[in-house]
Amino acid sequence: MKEFSSLDVAKAAVKVSMTASRSEEDQLVRELRSQGIYATAVDIGGNLIQSIPKIIERAIIASRKTNVTKESFILDGAVAGATRDAIMQVSMKATGLNAGGKVAIARCGENLTVCIFLSIGLLHLDDVVIGLAHRSVPANL
Repeated sequence: MKEFSSLDVAKAAVKVSMTASRSEEDQLVRELRSQGIYATAVDIGGNLIQSIPKIIERAIIASRKTNVTKESFILDGAVAGATRDAIMQVSMKATGLNAGGKVAIARCGENLTVCIFLSIGLLHLDDVVIGLAHRSVPANL
């Protein structure tokens, strides 16, 4: 398998986070896996600031369930930290408003990336934001 750079893994996370349907997401995840990049996504929504702990928890669980990561203190911490960083990147626009979108996690070798893609809105005045964070993790975990 080809070894991908952190930029390649970040692009994969962004693409997965932007899929429009579950079937499109599943197809992209299968394509990435055949190339050697493991990826998953989980839907999120509601008041972003109040939901931070739940979003981090959902990201960790999704990455474990889909074998993007395994249960490990190091990997759980990397997913949690990257998810929190990505949330902080979008939080200024989301404060006090409802948001809906996806958290995507992609991993290949030592590179783990979390991408949050959200629509933030009030009535029909929606805005779109993206947050991206990277962690370096041991390849053998």
